[in-house]
Amino acid sequence: MEQKSIFENENNQPLASRLRPVNLDEFVGQQHLIGEGKILRKLIEEDKITSMIFWGPPGVGKTTLAGIIAHKTNSEFINFSAVTSGIKEIKAVMTQAEQARKLGQKTIVFVDEIHRFNKAQQDAFLPFVEKGSIILIGATTENPSFEVNGALLSRCKVFVLQGLKTEDIMKLLKRAITDERGFGTQNVQINEEHLEIIAKFANGDARNALSTLEMVILNGDVSENGQVTVTDNTLEQCISKKSLLYDKNGEEHYNIISALHKSMRNSDPDAAVYWLARMLEAGEDPLYVARRVTRFASEDVGLADPHALEIAVAAYQACHFIGMPECSVHLTQAVVYMSLAPKSNALYIAYETAKRDAIKELAEPVPLVIRNAPTKLMKELDYGKGYLYAHDTKEKLTTMQCLPDSLAGKEYYNPTEQGLEAKYKAKLEQIKNWKKAHS
Repeated sequence: MEQKSIFENENNQPLASRLRPVNLDEFVGQQHLIGEGKILRKLIEEDKITSMIFWGPPGVGKTTLAGIIAHKTNSEFINFSAVTSGIKEIKAVMTQAEQARKLGQKTIVFVDEIHRFNKAQQDAFLPFVEKGSIILIGATTENPSFEVNGALLSRCKVFVLQGLKTEDIMKLLKRAITDERGFGTQNVQINEEHLEIIAKFANGDARNALSTLEMVILNGDVSENGQVTVTDNTLEQCISKKSLLYDKNGEEHYNIISALHKSMRNSDPDAAVYWLARMLEAGEDPLYVARRVTRFASEDVGLADPHALEIAVAAYQACHFIGMPECSVHLTQAVVYMSLAPKSNALYIAYETAKRDAIKELAEPVPLVIRNAPTKLMKELDYGKGYLYAHDTKEKLTTMQCLPDSLAGKEYYNPTEQGLEAKYKAKLEQIKNWKKAHS
């Protein structure tokens, strides 16, 4: 049976479509899935596709992988769009697939943006997936745990695709310059620095990168002999931003993240937002910034304002869900909050001090009194002997020693008077005073 491709070969297709890989050797990125010996590569090469869902950000190869499967499989391949297809269309195709199954023919149904299907539409697939009438392949930018029905999701293997690395996108851009499907038949002059700026600007999105390259070349300076030259001015106009002084892998990267961190520590929201903008507008991964802000929430704010960690984690999740440029405002909220929050590094100092002792005292045994005794032998060796269960006491406190003898009485956490930590300091002093009085 003739397979249906999800791609059409037209001369006026965008560059990203013209260069779309048709086999795994042309595919760039996702080596954790399609590298030599990896499970997805084996399934595709051996034409043993099962129902699966590709989950990842835009432009990382979800639809391309479906296209490669379409070229590789001996099954009937049907493309569905969650935007334009309704239950009527689904049922018609399912009836066709059921008839093909009775004749021994497999049918693969690819659903792009499956998260756009409502529950009723997704339910229409379920019985046919269950009895093997179809093999379902879905693609989504949203977390399938929330957007795909549990019954349908349980019958699909989820493959998580990651944003492409700058070096991966550079390979695609260089191929576009030399490949006849791209600009290989033209005399295009564009330097390595320009390609790297485009690759970083794309923020892991291959389609974005190729679209930007196409725009840059089409707007390049054309000489009398037909040579197209890409200039700094052309590049800046096409990406609507200046080439900022920033190297994600070099010194300036660390200089600016340091500037952001220290501006927040110094309670300077204006400076913090500026350095945030410098990073994001230069193409920094927003998730990297969100991770650094999350670290700051405990390292420099801590229990002075426990809500800071919640804000930071929420910002990270927002960045993961929607990406740039929309998530810039969520990071701004987090950065300003951290700048204005009361500051305490007591948790950081507590761990670093304890770490030094832990490394020095790695062989120090756990006190017998706080060891578990699941066996008779352990009980005979006094494991857990004398253990005091705090919940059995009125005060929910005991005088039991939990540190090794060599560290008895050592203090690591010393709360400050900043923000809510003043309350925790008072509570800790009450606990220590009670233990002294009852020891």
